[in-house]
Amino acid sequence: MERIFVDTDICLDLLSGRKPFNSFAEQLFSLSDKREIEICVSALSFSTIDYILHAHYAVKNPRQLIAKFKTLVTTLPVESKTIDLAIASDFNNFEDAIQYNTAIENEITVLITRNIKDYKTAQIKVITAESYLAKNI
Repeated sequence: MERIFVDTDICLDLLSGRKPFNSFAEQLFSLSDKREIEICVSALSFSTIDYILHAHYAVKNPRQLIAKFKTLVTTLPVESKTIDLAIASDFNNFEDAIQYNTAIENEITVLITRNIKDYKTAQIKVITAESYLAKNI
């Protein structure tokens, strides 16, 4: 089973229903639900998801939604080494540097995001959910 790393923006597309991106996120996470792929996310994503769902989408109980979401993903730890690698990286966005290095530290070779431009220096494949689905369905 292929392991892929999914950036927080794709998770938020799914959980917030953010149109038009939510349809690609729904298809992607459906593959995980069917056990056709393993979707990995960093532990960092959960606090960001909770904050954004509450602050920007007025979701009344984001933790219930997050609890259901957690059943679809494998949560990867953010270790001290991951933070050190992110600090030393040439990424402009520190959160993206943490996400990227979490994927690298866990030997994942595909990262799915909507912000491809933020991963210009990536040494692994970085694609959108739409592109991934077009190639893998």
